[in-house]
Amino acid sequence: MTQSRAEKAVLPTLGLRQVANQMFSRASGARLREGNRIRLLKNAAENYPAWLDAIHSARRTIHIEMYIIHEDEQGRLFADALIAKARDGVSVRLLYDWMGGFRKTSRAFWSRLRAGGVDVRCYNPPRFDSPFGWVSRDHRKMIAVDRSVGFVTGLCIGQMWVGDAARHLDPWRDTGVEVRGPAVADIEDAFADAWAAAGEPLLEDVAPLATDVGHKHLRYAGDAAAGVPMRIVATVPYTAALFRVDQLVAALAQRTLWLTDAYFAGTTPYVQALRAAARDGVDVRILVPGSSDIPVLRPLSRAGYRPLLEAGVRVFEWNGSMLHAKTAVADGRWARVGSTNLNLASWIGNRELDAMVEDEAFARDMEAMYLEDLENATEVVLDVRNRVRAPGAPPRRQPVPASGGSGGRAVAGAMRIGSTVSAAVTNRRVLEPVEGHIAFVAGAALGGLALVAVYFPRAVAYPLAAIAVWLGTALLLRGVTLLRERSRRRRKGRKDS
Repeated sequence: MTQSRAEKAVLPTLGLRQVANQMFSRASGARLREGNRIRLLKNAAENYPAWLDAIHSARRTIHIEMYIIHEDEQGRLFADALIAKARDGVSVRLLYDWMGGFRKTSRAFWSRLRAGGVDVRCYNPPRFDSPFGWVSRDHRKMIAVDRSVGFVTGLCIGQMWVGDAARHLDPWRDTGVEVRGPAVADIEDAFADAWAAAGEPLLEDVAPLATDVGHKHLRYAGDAAAGVPMRIVATVPYTAALFRVDQLVAALAQRTLWLTDAYFAGTTPYVQALRAAARDGVDVRILVPGSSDIPVLRPLSRAGYRPLLEAGVRVFEWNGSMLHAKTAVADGRWARVGSTNLNLASWIGNRELDAMVEDEAFARDMEAMYLEDLENATEVVLDVRNRVRAPGAPPRRQPVPASGGSGGRAVAGAMRIGSTVSAAVTNRRVLEPVEGHIAFVAGAALGGLALVAVYFPRAVAYPLAAIAVWLGTALLLRGVTLLRERSRRRRKGRKDS
């Protein structure tokens, strides 16, 4: 039986789609889920009401995994809603990050939730036997209700996302999605895995409520017949799933690749991937904050602009209070929304959660939102003297209140410094001229430390000795624990045999 010309044209496309699906599945470790409905939510004005509506409608379970919940008006609003549902008999579980909540939320806040019936756990607090374990964070922001609706987002819970008109502070710019359909089970599974990392695992396996098909008056991508294909990528420390995905998207993009990131500090391999795409004619754009809650780190972020600009990547700085979104959209058919920043802390060190959507209608919405954001941004260029600058930028930007985002910014800045110092010492890559300032400051700091060690040796020796004692004791305790576990397993094996 001969094939028509149209059928022959379709077959290669289907083959490419199958190969791409295989590549994304293997890179992300997440399977493609068909038949979902998804709604794009911009800023707290759209996210918070949707979250609260879902919480108020809960009948069986509410699961929240949130990097930061501020003890402010917004935090208390959500706390009241969770306590009310717990008293109604709904099983409410909340997982927050220790570092995210440090100095932002008091013990009294968590105690009130627990007293109200909410099961609260803290992820990865400092432990004596794990001196550097606190470096790995649960940076996810998600809510799942009744295994029927889930939210994957870049927003935490706090007043800065709403803004403060009295202080003339605009809301933070951020993005999230609402998901209904089979992918909600993956969101719930991601929560269960993180919950087990902080204590006893969940034992229940609750099926979604069959009556929940979404609100008809709201605009969703995907209809009841076909739905939206998507993946929920739940990364854990040292797996680098999203890093592989981001590299893959940069390699596969043919027309456009538009990125938004709050704490951009791209590694050399990722920067090279973006440069290669731009030189192949792909319209690569990156939108980053123009203001930061740690102003001293802004030059460190700008230090990475030059190699991108020289290759044709367009860089834009947001002219607003704070840009906190982490999104990507490519070729008008693939998009990502979630918690992962384009830096090693997110790619390698943290638990993160992102929704990868393969739908043209949703991608068009993402592109429209991106172009709208660029109307409030200033493009960074290389001037005639080959200097990085933002022409026509506002002379003063809105103040940015301190928040948990500062931690990610600090890590991104530290990694930028580390990359420069490592390159200067090992000579494994050519340093950019703009990195000269970083190298000079780092060299001066090390020289100052050397002078302190020479003239005041105890000031250096005592802290180093204390750290060595701590690390040594922690390793001894960990070794004893592991040896006991080995002995226990051997005894169990003998009994079983």
